[in-house]
Amino acid sequence: MKSLQCLLLLTPLVCLHAQTPASQPATPPTVSVQPAAPVAAKVPPETVILTVGDEKITAGEFDHMIDMIPEQYRNQMRTTGRRQFAENIIRLKVMAQEAHRRKLEDTPAFKSQLAFQSEQLLAQQLYQNLQTTTKVDEAAARAYYEEHKSEYLQVKARHILIRAKGSAVPLKKDSKELTEEEALAKAKDIRKKLVDGADFATLAKSDSDDAGSGANGGDLGTFGHGRMVPAFEQVAFSIPVGEISEPVKSQFGYHIIKVESRQEKTFVEVRPEIERKLDAELVKKTMDDLKNSASVVMNEEYFGPPAPAMPAQGARPPITIQPQPQQKPAPK
Repeated sequence: MKSLQCLLLLTPLVCLHAQTPASQPATPPTVSVQPAAPVAAKVPPETVILTVGDEKITAGEFDHMIDMIPEQYRNQMRTTGRRQFAENIIRLKVMAQEAHRRKLEDTPAFKSQLAFQSEQLLAQQLYQNLQTTTKVDEAAARAYYEEHKSEYLQVKARHILIRAKGSAVPLKKDSKELTEEEALAKAKDIRKKLVDGADFATLAKSDSDDAGSGANGGDLGTFGHGRMVPAFEQVAFSIPVGEISEPVKSQFGYHIIKVESRQEKTFVEVRPEIERKLDAELVKKTMDDLKNSASVVMNEEYFGPPAPAMPAQGARPPITIQPQPQQKPAPK
């Protein structure tokens, strides 16, 4: 809905700025030290800071205008861009006053556009109102948590990756390209050493083709659902803690996985996330209900068939990037 703000306030000002006469060709740029952003003088909000014809704008009204533009631009409009923002408002006001003098507000074109923009503003206000007033209670959030507890499992694991031919993982320097059969055989041999008591971290450092985690003894840190490729995730969230997995095939090669711990996030930890999700779903449902209850007739011949249905909420594409502690490169 922020796009409405751009359409109704920021865009006209930008357009006006773009319509100013072009300056003379610029001289070659010189290197200079940029001055610090100016600090706005502190004045009471009722102080008149701008007068355009008979119209006066106070500091409070000017600040409110800045509040109406997208958040990412506000700091600039209050510092380095403050005067330019005021210049654009002056252009807007001068042109609007002249348009009133010419009675352009009585033209059909103006009335049609005003009606459309008025509806845009009303729709924006409704959406903001729904976001503010549509909130799930604790009981609903807790019920969702209990039903989806498995989604909040956290796993701490290590792995050793044996690269197979065709993998996107770079081949180690001076290493031989292994076929699928050779990679699987090597993975099975390493697993046997681990089962017989070899140290996982030591073998990960010497044999893993995942350079990122291998340097840390195969440590992948802690991760939740949806962070690993499906084949890896299925095993990591199911094998007993401390057990060495059989070789797990993915598009990167063969993984040998050891889960060091597995625990659920508590309701207190995930409650804000759940509430954001459910609140958004309630807002969407309210808007969908409004649309479905309205009397709407579309000429299919003119508009064409409906667009294909979007994937169900919560569905996600396979994820191929695997996490590392301290933002280290992901294993593949």
